[in-house]
Amino acid sequence: MSGKGTLIVAFLICQVTFAMAQKVKYKDLIELLNAKQYEMAEPFLKRYLKENDNNASAYLYMGIVYQEKSLQKDLLKQTEPLIIALDSAIYFYEKAYPLITEKEIKRNDENYQMYIRRDMRTGEFRVTQSDVQLDIETRLKSLKEKREKIKPLKSYFLQAEKQYGRAREFYLGIQNKYANEKEFYLRSDDQLLVELNNLIAVYDSSQAAFKSYKSILDNIGKTTYNQQLSLLDITDFKRDGATAADFLVNDLKLWDYSRWAQKSSDVIQKEIIPLRDNLISYDIEINKLDKKLRTDSVSVRNDLTKLVDKLIQSQLKKFDPDPLPSGVFNMKIAELEYFSDLISNKPFRDTTNVALRLSSLEKEIASVRKLDSIAKKLVARDFEKDELDYKHFISNAYGTPIVLRANIKRTQEFAHRELVKKEKELEDSAQLLKWVFVAPDSVPLFHEETDKHPFKPLVIVNDNYTMGLKYVDSVAVGYFYSITPSRIPDLGLTFPVDAPNFKKRNLPIIKGLASHENDQVYFALIYSESKVAEGFPVTVARISRTDGLAWNNNYKFELKPSELIYSASSGELTIKSTSPTGESKIVVIDKTGKKLQ
Repeated sequence: MSGKGTLIVAFLICQVTFAMAQKVKYKDLIELLNAKQYEMAEPFLKRYLKENDNNASAYLYMGIVYQEKSLQKDLLKQTEPLIIALDSAIYFYEKAYPLITEKEIKRNDENYQMYIRRDMRTGEFRVTQSDVQLDIETRLKSLKEKREKIKPLKSYFLQAEKQYGRAREFYLGIQNKYANEKEFYLRSDDQLLVELNNLIAVYDSSQAAFKSYKSILDNIGKTTYNQQLSLLDITDFKRDGATAADFLVNDLKLWDYSRWAQKSSDVIQKEIIPLRDNLISYDIEINKLDKKLRTDSVSVRNDLTKLVDKLIQSQLKKFDPDPLPSGVFNMKIAELEYFSDLISNKPFRDTTNVALRLSSLEKEIASVRKLDSIAKKLVARDFEKDELDYKHFISNAYGTPIVLRANIKRTQEFAHRELVKKEKELEDSAQLLKWVFVAPDSVPLFHEETDKHPFKPLVIVNDNYTMGLKYVDSVAVGYFYSITPSRIPDLGLTFPVDAPNFKKRNLPIIKGLASHENDQVYFALIYSESKVAEGFPVTVARISRTDGLAWNNNYKFELKPSELIYSASSGELTIKSTSPTGESKIVVIDKTGKKLQ
């Protein structure tokens, strides 16, 4: 408004206010109305209408005043005052309409200055009845349509807001019931499915109401509201979905509870429930193998391999990284593997082949150790949580948690006893491998520092033969024994040696060499690293499977023996000897034991 206009309005207000102190004169009031100072004019206009009920212009302007007031009301926050303003505007327009006549226009045309326009026929500026009535009709139609839309609009808005709030409460109720997503799925039941369906229904009702609200809002005309909906996915069960929503903001973000609930319901019905049934079926299959093993006393390892191929543990671990049923299955399978090993190894239990016996024991120990380890982990589990997570599995497979826990405890105690027993057997069997048994003696297959045994091995060729010195009353004799799986030699003998030079006190400097040809002919060489006047004392013996001890002789070598080379064609034994400086010599002995050079 220009400075001049402001002064005019101020003057009019003063005039009207002064007149109000006396009596409201419409010719003064109309100036304020023509200046569109409706808020200032309202109290004067109301007072005027109380005293004058036949002024068409006053009714018209009163309608305009209320229509302007309605535009200032918030569509959602001030709905009732808005409707009152609309109803009041409609009321006064309807009061004014029948009073707008040609006579009224001609008599009081100064009251309708906002409708003045040039007559295209005469060129004169004037107000017509049709223009005024058309404006009133247009206003009435617009106000009535708006009034009819506002009530359902507000109703749908409140319904959308309320139903979303209920959906949020349903979600929070579910969220607070479970510590994590693992519990949510594993402890799901029919009641949870009902709750999820209720959540879907309430949330979808909210979305339908909001859609209806937006549809009306888009047709109601210009407002301050233009909510644009964004649906947020719930990806973290414990962190997402808890925040409330403000439906009055234009950037409206809502959690998509329906999508989450539907997805969760599908997982429960299509994965969790079938998985529970599969766990029971799998347990039954293991029990069948257990019955077969105990009834028929046969190994079921091959059957277990096929069963493990069908293992559903990977599917179960999708919901639980350390599931109880997997531990129970692994324990039962490990137990069947151990019993299968016992059955398979039964023929070797009494075998004279010590190495074979040892191998079977090691296999059994590996199986029972695995069983013991699995059972120990199960015993240490938090069964209070397991009972809630796997209620269906426990009740259908074992009846009660007490029965399952007792079964696990019993298996662990059995595995521990078996492990102790088998380790003792292994230790005893391992000791047998260290000896060759020559009644009534035992020949060690290891080098001992003490003076405990009369047999002192100089050469040990694993799983073939051993050779050394035996001291009887401190007098040395040579010995040679084959090493068999039973540790009872199939080839064994003693032979004379250079006893004066191979005394027991000289053992640290007494060494041995040996060679064999096709496990038929053997040579045993014993020498002293201490040189006597004639040379290094050496004893050589030839042994064969057909003849036993063929010959044995004592010799003196210039250099210490270092290598034996046998020629099967000539029967000659070549002995290479070397000095510390690298000098070497060859000694050849014929097939009768005679030194040739």
